[in-house]
Amino acid sequence: MPRPLDHARRAELLAGVIAYIAEHGLAELSLRPLADYLGTSSRMLIHYFGTKEQMLIAALETQRPNVPALFAGIEDSVTLENRLAESFTVNTSGPAVTGLRVLLQVLGEACVPTSVFRAYAADAVRAVIDPLTDTLARVDPGLEDPEAAATLLVSGMRGLIQDWWITGDTDRVDRAVRMLVRQAVGRR
Repeated sequence: MPRPLDHARRAELLAGVIAYIAEHGLAELSLRPLADYLGTSSRMLIHYFGTKEQMLIAALETQRPNVPALFAGIEDSVTLENRLAESFTVNTSGPAVTGLRVLLQVLGEACVPTSVFRAYAADAVRAVIDPLTDTLARVDPGLEDPEAAATLLVSGMRGLIQDWWITGDTDRVDRAVRMLVRQAVGRR
């Protein structure tokens, strides 16, 4: 009879998977070193998650922010602009950093046509684009293409976060974030 899952241990392992990938990267991820890091065995990881890919997707799901809540209550472009600029600061410091570092690695891996992460990555992108599109359409009913504006914002912010992590040039990147947000929400 199979051993029942310890859900508290499973949650602990998922948090550890995210921390490990943020520290060591996704490209060379192997179960044995990961299991050693987590204080378990690769056999137990398979018991809890099935496959390495299922484990990674489950770990990523624990990091998914409540994006609709980020845009809740926004009724004007100034508030939206401020919220988006603040989200840059949140995503480059604090607890969101680790999950975002891992997500960006997964998005890069999903560019490979045969990647097991393609469906997850596409869903992760839509999970941000869709609520932002709705918010842009509500805030500026005359905006020509809210979905394209949301795509520009999400992709631009993702690139600017990577730029900042790589270069550390806070002033330049912060100015670029504010310019991108102003242009995308229609405030020049």
